[in-house]
Amino acid sequence: MGLPQCLGGATFHTLKMAGIPPPIFRPLLTTPSLNLLLLPRPIRLPHLPFPSLLRPFSLSSAVASAQATPSAAPTTASSDSGLKTQWKATVDFKWIRDNKDAVAANIKNRNSTANLDLVLELYDKMLTLQKLIVAHREQEVEQLRGERNAVANKMKGKLEPSERQKLIEEGKNLKEKLASLEEDLLRLTDELQQEAQCIPNMTHPDVPIGDENCSVLRKMVGRPREFGFPIKDHLALGKELDLFDFDAAAEVSGSKFYYLKNEAVMLEMALVNWTLSEVTKRGFTPLTTPEIVRASVVEKCGFQPRAENTQVYTISGSDQCLIGTAEIPLGGLHMDSILSESSLPLKYVAYSHCFRTEAGAAGAATRGLYRVHQFSKVEMFVLCRPEDSDTYLEELIGIEEDLFTALGFHFKTLDMSSADLGAPAFRKFDVEAWMPGLERYGEISSASNCTDYQSRRLGIRYRPELPSMNQKKAKNTPTQFVHTLNATACAVPRMIVCLLENYQQEDGSVIIPEPLRPFMGGIERITYKFR
Repeated sequence: MGLPQCLGGATFHTLKMAGIPPPIFRPLLTTPSLNLLLLPRPIRLPHLPFPSLLRPFSLSSAVASAQATPSAAPTTASSDSGLKTQWKATVDFKWIRDNKDAVAANIKNRNSTANLDLVLELYDKMLTLQKLIVAHREQEVEQLRGERNAVANKMKGKLEPSERQKLIEEGKNLKEKLASLEEDLLRLTDELQQEAQCIPNMTHPDVPIGDENCSVLRKMVGRPREFGFPIKDHLALGKELDLFDFDAAAEVSGSKFYYLKNEAVMLEMALVNWTLSEVTKRGFTPLTTPEIVRASVVEKCGFQPRAENTQVYTISGSDQCLIGTAEIPLGGLHMDSILSESSLPLKYVAYSHCFRTEAGAAGAATRGLYRVHQFSKVEMFVLCRPEDSDTYLEELIGIEEDLFTALGFHFKTLDMSSADLGAPAFRKFDVEAWMPGLERYGEISSASNCTDYQSRRLGIRYRPELPSMNQKKAKNTPTQFVHTLNATACAVPRMIVCLLENYQQEDGSVIIPEPLRPFMGGIERITYKFR
């Protein structure tokens, strides 16, 4: 269940404690703190040590090269110049210009508001300005040579004082003009970065073009359960079984918040612990993550904390945000790093709380636990070599489908259409489960291949290792950007909706699926508290 990336606007959505989508990145195409509750047995965690970082990768120059910005590191202009600190992503502007027709079609297919014409115009201006700066620097060198010769001539008594003063004035004017040009270049580079970051990732050639209705069915598992009695939605079941309280939460926190009670608390912990135990068996390293991150990290992952309809809560008076998904701190885990090829793939499964504004969400379809501002989630995240990302996307989808099949859900997996892709996604598959009380399918998970879109912004590279390579040659091997992938293993509230509505019984009780019972202390059924 991905966090949407919304375009446009520049306002902050703040709480009292209270995204600019990233630049275009060429995909490398291959084929187009948790308390464990009643664990039934020890879990053997995979031996996947965190990779040693070979060296930090940073940008020392404030001026980007003509072809690309070297790293996603920040540059800072003086406060009196009116420029702000701006991190820079490694955008291949030359590739954008050389493939402008394909980029323009991609922007249109994804309903993006990115302004490609402006990006190309700014890029051309930047190139022109860079040439002027180079020319002025050459003039400055010539000026220094002239001054050197002037001193030599003075020693010989051949230089008039007026001629020397003229040379000094020319040099001063040249330096002032050069400083002005460099400041203009810095402003132009920042504007170019801001605009380029609105361009979404390219799209896999097999992705269906169009709106959400154009998404293609990949797989259908099971069929809707037939009930021999009037069915209830999760709100009615939760009220009768005393599982949650929305009214008290609304008084305390506002709408779309909730208290979980009694077996619902046990059910959340059971879902989290069972999911973690299953995914770690697949070679994933379990983590808990920070739930407050810097706004720049949110942006580098392709989300927009400053967009008008942002899903991101920002903390007033700071540069920090609440996370909407563990994908964000997981993406930042190896930020500005060069990894060894032998450490790849890195496969993480993280438990966190998530916070979303749910701007624009309304209607009966969003009632109850289906769409809330705060929830628990288990997220999978992979960093791998470019040629392996298609394979790991299939692995992530397979894990999701195995988990939901084990819980007995009726669901379908969809290859999502171009207009439904978030800015970072090259390709995305959603899982929608049947929710009988809501009388519809609802999204419970998604899996995305973001190729090098996030890694170019986050500065995550690896150094290829060739056979029989000596250490000196290895250090000179060019680095490459990793590919990143993410997938939801368990979004707790919607899983609870599915469980309550699909496993309700005629007497009003709810059966607990067998895989979760060992994590529920042996509880097999949720029943009325009072008779």
